[in-house]
Amino acid sequence: MTTPPGPASDDGFWIDSTAHRDWLRMDATRAIDFFRAAKRPEGGFHQLAQDGTPRPDPVQELHATTRMVHSYALAHLGGWPDCEALIDHGMACLQRFHRDAEHGGYLWGVNDAGVVDGRKLAYGHVFVLLAGASAQRVGHPDADALIDDISACLDAQFWDDDAGRFVDEWARDWTPFSAYRGMNANMHGVEALLTAYEVTGREHFLTRAGRIMEFFMRGMAPAHDWRLPEHYDADWQVTPDYEEDPMFRPAATTPGHSFEMGRLMLHHWDLAGRPADDTPQIVRNVVDAALSRAWDPEGGGFFYTLNFDGSPRIRSRYWWPVTEAIGVLASLIKLERRAEDEAWYRRLWQFADAHFVDHARGGWFPEIDAAGRPAETQFQGKPDIYHALQADLFPTLPGLSRYHDALAAEG
Repeated sequence: MTTPPGPASDDGFWIDSTAHRDWLRMDATRAIDFFRAAKRPEGGFHQLAQDGTPRPDPVQELHATTRMVHSYALAHLGGWPDCEALIDHGMACLQRFHRDAEHGGYLWGVNDAGVVDGRKLAYGHVFVLLAGASAQRVGHPDADALIDDISACLDAQFWDDDAGRFVDEWARDWTPFSAYRGMNANMHGVEALLTAYEVTGREHFLTRAGRIMEFFMRGMAPAHDWRLPEHYDADWQVTPDYEEDPMFRPAATTPGHSFEMGRLMLHHWDLAGRPADDTPQIVRNVVDAALSRAWDPEGGGFFYTLNFDGSPRIRSRYWWPVTEAIGVLASLIKLERRAEDEAWYRRLWQFADAHFVDHARGGWFPEIDAAGRPAETQFQGKPDIYHALQADLFPTLPGLSRYHDALAAEG
């Protein structure tokens, strides 16, 4: 019999409950221990099967390397032991394998034989900034140089100051191969910029995050009935029929990103001094739209994508939209105690506990089938600690921002 994620009582809010907070730390501990096995002696990280054994070594992708650095930096700050070696290992992988000594920037996909995918993607580069910032906060000796290097690269190749957003992609030698523009890289750019601002104090990081947020949350969201279009052309016009990678660039709208953008908007607003504006209401509009339209009324969980009329398009149910909804609801509850937010927060944790959390081995199953059982169609094994770990950690912290500092204070 497993321990439930929170008390059954209807009184109070789970983020105030010692039982819930203890459960979150227990789940985080299982994940932190599970993913230690990802470290490859040859460099980089294995992808792990659902039982925690290494899968046949695939391509080492940039976002996977950087997320491991970031996640184990959070764990180190939170007081979990023996995280430094994994942070060191990831930082060395960035320099040894991903850093492009010939053209500059960071390679998307590598293996022991060399470069597999030499594209330069904004999505991956902003995660390098996130990893550098998190490593700096734990005092890693290579972090300052990494922040300076990736900042110069982002400035020179990806940041479009006229638009106030990141452009998406280049060939390895920085020649253009598409005019695609997207929200996903910019959203994670906001995450990285806010973290970099927190650890360096450089004001332009905060300013750029605000400019990105302004376009998507104050421009696109209200113009599209509080949905967030994902895909754009070179002039930042919505391309509603665009469809490419089924995970990173699926057709239509991705409600999980509405949850992420909502949390990040509150994060930015908090760092900016909580100005007396409509930020909380905008976040609530975006989040409420995604909760009401994307929740599967029959089986629970969130449909992965929605058409522009709000109907389900990709009906698959993955773990990460649930984790991100948990994150933004925890932020809204910290800001204002509403019973309806608490009802959703509990529903999401109860659903995750029943369907995604691997109680036997640790970590979360990344997808479930129509019957709510773990499946392996889009994902093989357990590809990621980052989303679930943040869902475990952030609700336990007192504020809407400066999570690294709060973890260090509590750890």
